[in-house]
Amino acid sequence: MRYSINHQTIYTYSQPVFLNPHSLRMRPRSDGRQNLLNFSLSITPSPKETAEIVDLNGNNVIQLWFTYPTEILTINIRSEVKTYNNNPFSYLLEPWAVNLPIDYPISLFNQLQPYLDFYNKIPDPAIVQLAQEILHKVQGNTLNFLSSLNQKIYENCHYTIRETGEAWQPGITWKNQQGSCRDNALLFMEACRVVGLGVRFVSGYQEGDRHQEQRDLHAWVEVYLPGGGWRGYDPTHGLAVAHGYMALAASPFPQGAAPVTGEITPVRPIVETNQPPKSAIAVHLFIEHQDE
Repeated sequence: MRYSINHQTIYTYSQPVFLNPHSLRMRPRSDGRQNLLNFSLSITPSPKETAEIVDLNGNNVIQLWFTYPTEILTINIRSEVKTYNNNPFSYLLEPWAVNLPIDYPISLFNQLQPYLDFYNKIPDPAIVQLAQEILHKVQGNTLNFLSSLNQKIYENCHYTIRETGEAWQPGITWKNQQGSCRDNALLFMEACRVVGLGVRFVSGYQEGDRHQEQRDLHAWVEVYLPGGGWRGYDPTHGLAVAHGYMALAASPFPQGAAPVTGEITPVRPIVETNQPPKSAIAVHLFIEHQDE
């Protein structure tokens, strides 16, 4: 599948601010499942300097430095992506990974360690119970566990849009039975880690309804499966990730895959204005499927 993406993000501030260094993780990645054909970026106000690096997670990061104060920051992205992942189950698990818990070879276990660590070091008892109930129901089968967990969150957690803010704690999402895509993804991740599966958070785009003109950024999960590598699951839609998904960045924790990070400093000190600057965000995202 081939997709044309037009993504505009606008930050407005209640008073002039200095933009401290910002980082963008908005260049779609290129790998065996998707290929970035074209990419362009425009920023207002124009940054004084830009640099592109590859971070610890292998993500492309565009760093920006600004000089002059502003009351608005506009980020325009245009990209063209071709995806190839028609069958999300085209792999064979290693025989020792068919059932949970997996007895990893020590070298692999050491590499997976960041993806096995719980979000808050100690998992919420409600998430432990959720994972153990599903594990018992599927009699320890690895792939059945993932499919059942995916469906469980999809069927029980009402989807809500939250354009800003960090992901909710997994226990809060499960208790409230609702969450945004990033909340559902983190809930899925924590349950996977309870049973010893390495997982990472992914930000990107999802094709969605072709008749819907404007879309939202999306988040899902990739699970490391010995013999299958990183495989995507989307608990918000109850789907295994296939060609309709375009990944931007991945990380063991949500903050490491955030599309935009950076801080601001008010031009006038807070003691003079009596209040910190307020900000608002508007996101316009259009994804067009191009027949080949």
